[in-house]
Amino acid sequence: MSVSLPVVRDGERSCGADFSAVLDEHGIALLDASTITTLQINVGKLCNQACHHCHVDAGPGRKEQMTGAVADRVMHLMEASPAIEVVDITGGAPELNGSFRSIVDRARASGKRVIDRCNLTVLVEPGQDDLAVFLADRRVEIIASLPCYSAANVEKQRGKGVFDKSIEALRLLNRLGYGEPDSGLRLDLVYNPVGAFLPPPQAALQSHYKERLQGDFGVLFDRLLAITNLPINRFARWLEREGKWSEYMSLLINHFNPDTVAGLMCRDQVSIGHDGKMYDCDFNQMLELEISAGTGQYDRSPTIWHIDSFADLHGRAIATAGHCFGCTAGAGSSCSGALT
Repeated sequence: MSVSLPVVRDGERSCGADFSAVLDEHGIALLDASTITTLQINVGKLCNQACHHCHVDAGPGRKEQMTGAVADRVMHLMEASPAIEVVDITGGAPELNGSFRSIVDRARASGKRVIDRCNLTVLVEPGQDDLAVFLADRRVEIIASLPCYSAANVEKQRGKGVFDKSIEALRLLNRLGYGEPDSGLRLDLVYNPVGAFLPPPQAALQSHYKERLQGDFGVLFDRLLAITNLPINRFARWLEREGKWSEYMSLLINHFNPDTVAGLMCRDQVSIGHDGKMYDCDFNQMLELEISAGTGQYDRSPTIWHIDSFADLHGRAIATAGHCFGCTAGAGSSCSGALT
């Protein structure tokens, strides 16, 4: 299914912001899901930060949190789904959820790779003194937000004092072996633009990050993931306030890259909300575009309580809307960075 946005115009072209129509223009079939190998779990919107670009609208005052019962059901389904290879935990600051550590332990006990999408500063929050050691002991992969290697740009997007705490957290992770060659403790960083533009080439930016972070702060990491800001929630409201909504949508549409479609993360993952509803990706989750089973056996979108295994969702039609242009613009964008 596809949700249309108004026509977007600029000096180059006029195009209806209907993602499925653009796929059709390029001779690409509507998206459907292959075997689900990644289980992404959004445990809630509670966070110790309130970043300007946050598509989750997370912050210290948010109350939406995954309960132990929902977490237990998700883990049961994971254990019943042998094709799942990766458990990707996000939020908010996922580490603040009461079920975070039990999810990590059950996923690792099942032999899954576990990713923690970490904002870094949570590692130095009061009461989280043992968190970094917990992650290292369980060999959890960390994907950490750091939108720039300079304090000014980071604090413009994430708030005063965040950069220094982020560097402190990165040094802590390095001391535990994260980012060190051959340690097996993967530490990836995430770059996303400060404004309404596409990320620069990921490989070149990674080299610059490595040079600056090691030279200036002695910090090591493995990969840099460049992720496009999607026009959702907080960033969408900023675009509207600044009068840049149409300009940004035109940028995304005019840079549509058909070569990115095969690698879109929605093709082989399912995203679980804090309440047990299911989505094709975390971005659809924030827009409440729920999953479609694609089999006609449900009167409404199924939740974790309606299925016996995530394999039940193979072959479903993927819900799309105008924000999908963000994942297919330029080099493409996914939770694992650029696609081409």
